[in-house]
Amino acid sequence: MRTRVNLSIDETVVEEAKSAGINMSRVAEEAIAAAAKLERNRRWVEENREALEDYNRHVAEHGLPLEKYRTF
Repeated sequence: MRTRVNLSIDETVVEEAKSAGINMSRVAEEAIAAAAKLERNRRWVEENREALEDYNRHVAEHGLPLEKYRTF
C-alpha cells in the first residue's frame, strides 16, 4: 500500500530531476528506506552494545566456540 506525503524540495533540485527524467518518488522512497535501515541498525547496535562487548571479550580470552571443528 502506498501513502501520499508532502515534501518540500529545493526548486532547482526538482527542475534538475525532472529534466533528467528521474522518478523523484522512487528515489525519495529508496533514500528514506535506506536512512531508516541505517538508523534501525544503529539503534540495535547501541541497545546490544554491552552484550556484543561481552561476547568479544569472551572470544578474545577463550577463542571462538566450536573453533576446533572449523575446516578453514
